[in-house]
Amino acid sequence: MRQQVQGITLAAALTGAAGPVFADYVPIRDRAEFLGVITQGDLTRMGIRLTVTPDGAISGRAFGRDVSGKWTWQDGYFCRDLAWGDTAFEYNCQEVARDGRSVRFTSDKGTGQSASLRLE
Repeated sequence: MRQQVQGITLAAALTGAAGPVFADYVPIRDRAEFLGVITQGDLTRMGIRLTVTPDGAISGRAFGRDVSGKWTWQDGYFCRDLAWGDTAFEYNCQEVARDGRSVRFTSDKGTGQSASLRLE
């Protein structure tokens, strides 16, 4: 049961599934702005720490398992392939927005579920 809960939480954080949004997030529209944000630190959330690098790599740990992937910026969206241990998440393009030190990813080009991670 614990692994299932952790998997759901990781999927929520990485593919976007969170509760209501109360902050005033501002969309990030271009790659240069996105790079300016992600180079400020790791993306974190309880049990999750990810590094997104300018060369298109995603790495880190989530709930004791390795996370790896690749990303590109396409038509204003963060598009990524991602694996958590032996679990692969579907390729997805996500809208990215920022509020202070929080970055919100919304799956399916902004029409799906959202998750916020903190820059640390």
